[in-house]
Amino acid sequence: MSYQKSELYFIFALLAMAGTLTFFIFQPFLYALILAVIFATVFEPVHKRILAATREKAGLAALLTTTFVLVVIVVPVTFLGVQIFKESVQLYSSLANNGGGDGLSRSIGQVVQRLGIPFLPTESLEVGQYMRQGLGFLVKNLDTVFSNVAKIMAGIFVLLIALYHLFKDGSKIKKTVIALSPLHDVHDETIFSKLQLSINSVVRGSISIGAIQGVVAATGLALFGVPSPVLWGSVAAIAALIPGFGTSLVLVPAVLFLFFTGASTAALGLLVWDILAVGLVDNVLGPKLIGRGTKLPSFLVLLSILGGVSFFGPIGLLFGPLAVSLFVAFLEIYSAIKKESNS
Repeated sequence: MSYQKSELYFIFALLAMAGTLTFFIFQPFLYALILAVIFATVFEPVHKRILAATREKAGLAALLTTTFVLVVIVVPVTFLGVQIFKESVQLYSSLANNGGGDGLSRSIGQVVQRLGIPFLPTESLEVGQYMRQGLGFLVKNLDTVFSNVAKIMAGIFVLLIALYHLFKDGSKIKKTVIALSPLHDVHDETIFSKLQLSINSVVRGSISIGAIQGVVAATGLALFGVPSPVLWGSVAAIAALIPGFGTSLVLVPAVLFLFFTGASTAALGLLVWDILAVGLVDNVLGPKLIGRGTKLPSFLVLLSILGGVSFFGPIGLLFGPLAVSLFVAFLEIYSAIKKESNS
């Protein structure tokens, strides 16, 4: 049966309108759906093992794998978020009500005066003021997040439901997408493999390393007496996404804080902890977790993180590097297709 062009244009117009309407319907849960795809990709090996253990019972295996993801990811992140919020409020209240940071300002001024550094002020170092302003911004934004509890819970619910169906029917969805794609099946398979490789590289590599370094940093901060270790450990985990020196953006100021407040031994101990424990994670575990994944230059990683946060918000820490990795992967596929067409 042959179709006229007017019929094809008409069905394409209907498809475009229906697709646009569907996008706006799904838009409130778009991030949850994308995260579901990411988690389904990362935990695919776990799902395969559970599927084999349940003797290929797809529904049961999908339910058990989704429960596993809930226990491993969602529950710890929720408790961590609550703890970060508590410590942020406590630290902000301490600085605002008790003049926190003023003693630190005086200590720094005394050290600067003792060292005789001419271009640094000795009396106007308003460390407490800057800390109060920074923490005020953090608490304000955290308060906005926690005030939308219903929206967050709805997003988690959609994430888990979508994850269950991706585990259960993922292979069918993949076959449907390949059948609808105008590309050759071999190129579709290449795109899926590149997508899987990029997701595993970003999540298992960068995010896992950042989380481990955050835990190690928080442990060191707690051991050596830095206030609010969970809060600053979480900041260190985010900073660890910046290759090379990320965690130093948190740990070096923490060492200086201990030194200027008179805890020289603790400052030295934290410095050694930073070099040995945190550095060991980056240099030893990093290559093993990242493996052969898509590796971007450090400059592109930094830009993708900053741009991702600016465009997507906090979730851009994950979406930014992932989007750039996929762009590079698609460029490679396009180059391969172009070579085939010219040969």
